[in-house]
Amino acid sequence: MGIRIYKLAEELEMENKELIKILQDLGVDVTSHMSTVEKETAELVLDMIVDEEESEDEFDEDKIIEVEGTLTVKELAEELEIEANDLMTKLINLGIMAMINQELTMEQMENIAAEYGYQIKEEENTGDEDNIYGLVNDIEDKEEDLELRPPVITVMGHVDHGKTTLLDAIRETEVTAGEAGGITQHIGAYQVEVDEQKITFLDTPGHEAFTSMRARGAQATDIAILVVAADDGIMPQTIEAINHAKSAGVPIIVAVNKIDRPNAQPDRVKQELTEHGLVPEEWGGNTICVNVSALKKENLDELLEMIVLTAEMEELKANPNRAANGVIIEAELDRGRGPVATVLVNNGTLKVGDAIVAGVASGRVRAMVNDRGERLEEAGPATPVEVLGLSDVPNAGDLLEAVEDDQSARGVAQKRKDKKRVDELTRNTTVNLDDLFSQIQQGDVKELNIVVKADVQGSVEAVKQSLLKLSTDEVEVNIIHGGVGGVTETDVMLASASNAIIIGFNVRPGANARKVAEKEKVDIRTYRVIYKAIDDVKSAMEGLLDPDYKEIVLGQVEVRQTFKVPKVGVIAGAYVTNGTVNRNSKVRLLRDGKIIHEGDIGSLKRFQNDVREVAEGYECGIGIEGYNDVKEGDIMEIYDFEEIKRTL
Repeated sequence: MGIRIYKLAEELEMENKELIKILQDLGVDVTSHMSTVEKETAELVLDMIVDEEESEDEFDEDKIIEVEGTLTVKELAEELEIEANDLMTKLINLGIMAMINQELTMEQMENIAAEYGYQIKEEENTGDEDNIYGLVNDIEDKEEDLELRPPVITVMGHVDHGKTTLLDAIRETEVTAGEAGGITQHIGAYQVEVDEQKITFLDTPGHEAFTSMRARGAQATDIAILVVAADDGIMPQTIEAINHAKSAGVPIIVAVNKIDRPNAQPDRVKQELTEHGLVPEEWGGNTICVNVSALKKENLDELLEMIVLTAEMEELKANPNRAANGVIIEAELDRGRGPVATVLVNNGTLKVGDAIVAGVASGRVRAMVNDRGERLEEAGPATPVEVLGLSDVPNAGDLLEAVEDDQSARGVAQKRKDKKRVDELTRNTTVNLDDLFSQIQQGDVKELNIVVKADVQGSVEAVKQSLLKLSTDEVEVNIIHGGVGGVTETDVMLASASNAIIIGFNVRPGANARKVAEKEKVDIRTYRVIYKAIDDVKSAMEGLLDPDYKEIVLGQVEVRQTFKVPKVGVIAGAYVTNGTVNRNSKVRLLRDGKIIHEGDIGSLKRFQNDVREVAEGYECGIGIEGYNDVKEGDIMEIYDFEEIKRTL
């Protein structure tokens, strides 16, 4: 009876891909972490690993150089205690032309070190590669030190369903009622008190910020409030919000809003919720639904009570008697005060004077202000405060932590800056179809998460059902979100947070969505034919995807006027919003994010002159060959295909 690769890897405490490489070097035929090897082979590998470890132990510890990532020529020279010029000469003799600040590969470093009697040892990563951005002192608190803390609530839902009105109504009723003058300020979060129980609300732009934080590894929400209008029902953004909350694994409370409207149908809303896996309690499910009117302040007390009840069931606890850590909700550069960050304290107590680090920013807490404009000396768990004193503006979702002293804070921040620089040069851990098969083989991917966007709901369902059938024993296909309309920034952030790819059918990503996708390294694939999308995903999973040609978007054009020209057809008076327009490129006409037509550019003019190219920021006249249904407000996407050189 053989043993699976992943089981043997666990036993040897090593990565699947590392073990696969060792076995392949030994001539053993293995392809993935699910392959099996004979017991004798497993014992041979075990003995070999033990021998290696013993030989490493025998090596002089003073001659071991521990390396995390890569070193430059100068850094390696310092480790070897030789002059950088001598090392450069040695490199040239070995056929390696390298400047003093050039980074060396692991193989080059090992060869050079061996020449001088040293051994290079790669520092083990204690967790995933993003741990350097995590907490410095991530200690586990004892149960007896934990105390109940306020729940943190994020309000989500479709536009115009009353999210802001609901937040304002709660804030007005619970916060300013007992205040003389009601001095408040917007800091992105605030607290209310219900029966001596505090509740923290994140007043952020809904699920965009919610998922942006998750994409950076921060879980800032305990409970999600889903606002649905009783006269409108479930809408596209409502579905997005449900999927975001489910993906984050937080409890959902549904606030059925606008029940004061004459055409309100709360029961219809509850029926629609069941179609998305949210079954109301009164119908035998476990989703709390509360009928409210934010405008008339009806049933707000009941909603707050349900929040408190859900929080009690979750048993949310923290230790206030320790160094603080929290998450950045939002941050900005204020002309008068410098970098200002809104922080939600997760654990411990943040105090004025604490040395702090958040992402690549460090500093000392100069002042703290709450949502009522009051200056605080300290802030406990689940308390939102504005913090002044950081050296830089951190990102939303960055973890903030109080450390021992300023030197420690600066050291951690610098280490993160260095890591960020290396990551930008080498990092590509996101899932994409081009290298999906190799990631499956190495055991890096056991489930393929997909976001589906299409022009109509029927297409969404068809694509979802077809993709789900592609699941295999090795990889499970999950559709984490499906919606109608163009690919948005929200879709990209959800894909980034969930390590997913995006499949678009008859729709395209907007310019901003494309920029975010490039930054977050999210793979977006768009199709006009369903079976082509299915074939591509299937081929990628089997390692047969043909990447010979790749579509590249050259520019985007906004149609501002249309002119009918006799014997020519309709010419679009257009403005190049980004990129360039090339006369020989292809054009795709978009209306409300949906593809209307694809074809060739028939004519391209600047004033009366025919031109080959028009750059960003200029106006031009564009005619689409054999097509005249162009309207003001349409977007033209100019694209071409780039031949990709295949590599093994």
